[in-house]
Amino acid sequence: MNCKNCHTELQEQDDYCTKCGGKVIRNRLSFKNLFEHLSETFFNYDNKLLRTFTQLIKNPEDVIVGYIKGVRKRYINPISFLGLALTFSGLSIFLIKKFYIQHLDFSTLFEGVKVSQDIFDATSGSALEYNSLFFSFLIPVLALISWVVFLDKKYNFTEHIIIYLYTMSLLSIIMVLITQIALLIIPEYFIILSMLTWPLMFAYNCYALKRIFKLSAGNLILKAFVALALFFVVYIIFSILLFLIMLATGVINLSDFAPK
Repeated sequence: MNCKNCHTELQEQDDYCTKCGGKVIRNRLSFKNLFEHLSETFFNYDNKLLRTFTQLIKNPEDVIVGYIKGVRKRYINPISFLGLALTFSGLSIFLIKKFYIQHLDFSTLFEGVKVSQDIFDATSGSALEYNSLFFSFLIPVLALISWVVFLDKKYNFTEHIIIYLYTMSLLSIIMVLITQIALLIIPEYFIILSMLTWPLMFAYNCYALKRIFKLSAGNLILKAFVALALFFVVYIIFSILLFLIMLATGVINLSDFAPK
């Protein structure tokens, strides 16, 4: 008998390959063993997905620092975790556009502000359409800011990217779950809840960085202020560039800002 994955010769009593670790499959595929395989993959406490998810909440340094230092088998690798987060995010956006688009009205937050409804429609539509691109772009931006702020910690830029691949993917999955529950139960508060994304992102990343770099409370507060200042500068630059791009492509027009 040979392993179906790497073709290593096995003993008849072997349940796992002695070389690649693959499980020996003796039964034909059926709905029963397919369900068992899916349950084992996604819901078993000992599987990598659940272990990665829970440890990133309880002890993020175990996952992140462990991966940076060479622990590559215990948890899901950051690229796969990002792929999972983007998949969940894409599914969430599909459901929002299909069933809940009427609740995606940010103009309710700016009542009294004389800005064209077309601008809100264009920006909210673009936010959905390019959400994954913006999310992927945000990771290296945060990593660059973090690398500058924590330059004394001797982590290189790539290692900072690993930090945010894990933290931002976890936050994305959590926000997808919160979003879908909110849309199902209290859709009228969706916009308000969506505004919690930024403080949640800030709070969790502070928590993760404190544990990763073993910071004191005072040191964390100081570095958080520096990081916020740098992020604000980057945000202003990005907002100006985005405005110019939308203006150049005709998504918005200067006439949209004229008083009615």
